[in-house]
Order: sequence, then C-alpha cells, then structure tokens
Amino acid sequence: MYIWSLLLILTSCLSFGCSKGYQHAANLQSSHEREMTLGIVQKELRKGMNQGDVATALGSPNIVTKDQSGAQTWIYDKIAQEVSYSNDNGGVWLILGRYQKRAGASSSTQKTLTVVIKFDDQELVDKISYHSSKF
Repeated sequence: MYIWSLLLILTSCLSFGCSKGYQHAANLQSSHEREMTLGIVQKELRKGMNQGDVATALGSPNIVTKDQSGAQTWIYDKIAQEVSYSNDNGGVWLILGRYQKRAGASSSTQKTLTVVIKFDDQELVDKISYHSSKF
C-alpha cells in the first residue's frame, strides 16, 4: 500500500511539474490581440459602405490616393514579423536525486496583407481587392 501511494505521488509530480510547450504558445501575448487579417477584411467590408464605416472596421489607411478617373482609393498595407519564445524549467526532488523537465515554445512568422478599396463618386465602397501571404 505504501509503495502504491508513493508511486501515485511520484507520477503526479512528474506529470504536473512543468508546463507543456503548447501551454506556453497559448500564453504568447500576440495570440490574444486582434489583428487586421484577411478574415476580418472579408467579414467587415461590403460594397456600398461609407468611408466612416470602413475606417471604424479597419482603422486609418496607409495610403489615400485617387485613380485615373478621380475615384478615391484607400490602401492598407500591413507587414508583420512575430518572433516569440517562452520557456519553463521545473522539476521535483526525489529520494535518489532531482528530476528535471524543460518545456518551451518558439515561433517566427512573417505576414503581409494588402487591401485596396476603391470608392465611387459618392464616397461609398465600389471595389475591394486584397492579397495576403504568410511565411
């Protein structure tokens, strides 16, 4: 009976002594912030929206220009590089020595998103085009 109790305590300590790598990845700050993504662009933007609604949905554009016909064009050009690392060392003292376990996660991602919104002469969304990449 004593050996089974000791074995149960030892197993619990070894299993729960450290955080797992996937737990660290879930705690990275950038994974909790709202980013401008292709999904948000597709969900939020609609033909016929006014400029105020577009600005509310996506924020201020990087470039505002006019095309050959005089129609106003807003360009959102987002480039992001994320490098994150999380590490944990832990362990427990056992009768015969110390058991040590390490866990960690690292991530490096680059993303680009370019959104071009053309407005008609009444300043309503006429055309939306975009390009997204992640590497």
